[in-house]
Amino acid sequence: MSKKNNPPPATPSPTNTWWPLAAGLLVLAFALLEIYGPALNGPFLFDDRYLPFLIPGFADNPLRAWVVGVRPILMVTYWANTRMFGLDPYWFHFVNLLLHAAAGVCVWYIAKKLTQHKILSAFCALVFLLHPLQTESVSYIASRSEVAAGLFFLAAWAVFLYRKEQAISIGETLLVMALYGMAVLTKEHTVVLVAVLLLTDYFFNPGFTFEGIKKNWKLYGGLILAGIAPVLFLLRTLKNADSAGFNMKDLTATDYLLTQVRALWVYVRLYLLPIQQNLDYDMPISRSLFDYGAGLSLLSWLVLAGIAWVKRKEWPLDSFGFFLFLILLAPTSSFLPIRDVLVERRMYMAVFALSLIAVEFLRRWKTTPTTLTALTAVACLTLMAVTYQRNAVWNSALALWSDSASKSPNKARPHFQLAYAHYEKGQCLEATRAYARAAELQKPDDHLYVDWALALDCAGQPAQALSRLEDANRLKPSAHNYALMGMIRGKTQQYDEGLAALAEAEKLDSNFSMLHAYRGNILFARGELDAAIASFQKALSIEPQLAAAAQGLRNVQNAKAKAQAQADANRR
Repeated sequence: MSKKNNPPPATPSPTNTWWPLAAGLLVLAFALLEIYGPALNGPFLFDDRYLPFLIPGFADNPLRAWVVGVRPILMVTYWANTRMFGLDPYWFHFVNLLLHAAAGVCVWYIAKKLTQHKILSAFCALVFLLHPLQTESVSYIASRSEVAAGLFFLAAWAVFLYRKEQAISIGETLLVMALYGMAVLTKEHTVVLVAVLLLTDYFFNPGFTFEGIKKNWKLYGGLILAGIAPVLFLLRTLKNADSAGFNMKDLTATDYLLTQVRALWVYVRLYLLPIQQNLDYDMPISRSLFDYGAGLSLLSWLVLAGIAWVKRKEWPLDSFGFFLFLILLAPTSSFLPIRDVLVERRMYMAVFALSLIAVEFLRRWKTTPTTLTALTAVACLTLMAVTYQRNAVWNSALALWSDSASKSPNKARPHFQLAYAHYEKGQCLEATRAYARAAELQKPDDHLYVDWALALDCAGQPAQALSRLEDANRLKPSAHNYALMGMIRGKTQQYDEGLAALAEAEKLDSNFSMLHAYRGNILFARGELDAAIASFQKALSIEPQLAAAAQGLRNVQNAKAKAQAQADANRR
């Protein structure tokens, strides 16, 4: 009997596994565009307006003019933005979001290595991308420094984690140092990368020994040496700063530290329960251990640090995430005083640290992958909804400052900014009320009085406007203040008084172009056409692009031509 030849078993056809990932990334990209959509279509807001590229003519400068100051890599990104898309704020927002998405990819790779769990690593990345706390960093163009620096920081960390051997190679070292340099030259707080890598080596290479640190000593030495220059530069810069540094007499290092141990708990609360977010928090300063629970907060962090250290082997991700959280916030939330004591954008990378703590609990939960996936999906969908709502606030200055003023009712700055937002919208009466509220909350300076006067003039209250300008002059006389007084008196047909005010302005600064334009308007109203033309021409000789003077000159010349034509007709 012949032996029957059985056919070989069929080889399973290879399956393509790339398309689910590609589909997931497309869905995520769509989700990011949707939830950040309201802010993407928003204008330049708050400090955005003081960015160098919005100075008239600056955007046309060559690249070397952009990078001569602080944070040159950040300025390169703004330069590229203007070269590719002009000054349309949409594209500045879009690039911020693109950088954020890239940072999220880095978080995913880092989380995969640290958690060794596909679902939970994806959860870490999604929380990083979708959490409402990220709104200020992503939707605020002036906060691109957080996002871009975070991207370079996370990329350097990912390269370090995915090195081929326990001891990092020369090529990998150079790549890490290059990315580190780009991070520091984008924002200085990323100097803590060396501490993060040391922590990573201790916890995971191979685990709770100094073996990995010893093998990578060349990398750490290079990073420390590279970090000295930016730290010294920052300290030198802070000597002359009025919003940060050790020279602020009303906010000492001790005061700031005692306040920050409370602020850290606010950040944790905002991560767990992202409600009542605010651009401008009104957090009182703790000047002793007994102020606002500072001593209890400090004690709680010391106790948690002790527990995290003792339990580091039993709960490695929890402990690692805890120390990572403190390290990432150390540059801005420890002892170096900063005027704004509580700012959401400081949490940009620290969101990932808190996610690692959450992941430790989730991976110990004995449940099915389906249940875990469903739970994390619900959490991410909830974050998406809240983030969309938060971005709606960032759609306009009026919405943003209305929100902040309602949540910080006793802080002057939100009311001041709200007043200006009303003024820009032509809501002048509302602006005057907001300025009055700001003046109640904080002793007014000359800038507040001047802006308040403009709103009063716009609201049809010239007498009150002049009173506020007099207040401004008592604090700090200026050509601008007197010129505005001249303008308002001219509008109310008090021509002699208006010209007198403009004469005072000229004594203070004869090259203030608007005073000559205002004088031209008054002379035109009085029928002194030749003198008005001379005044407008004087304004344009000082500032050739001054639209008010150019329009005034055309109006006078047209009036003079009509008068001449009428005179010629009468003679005929």
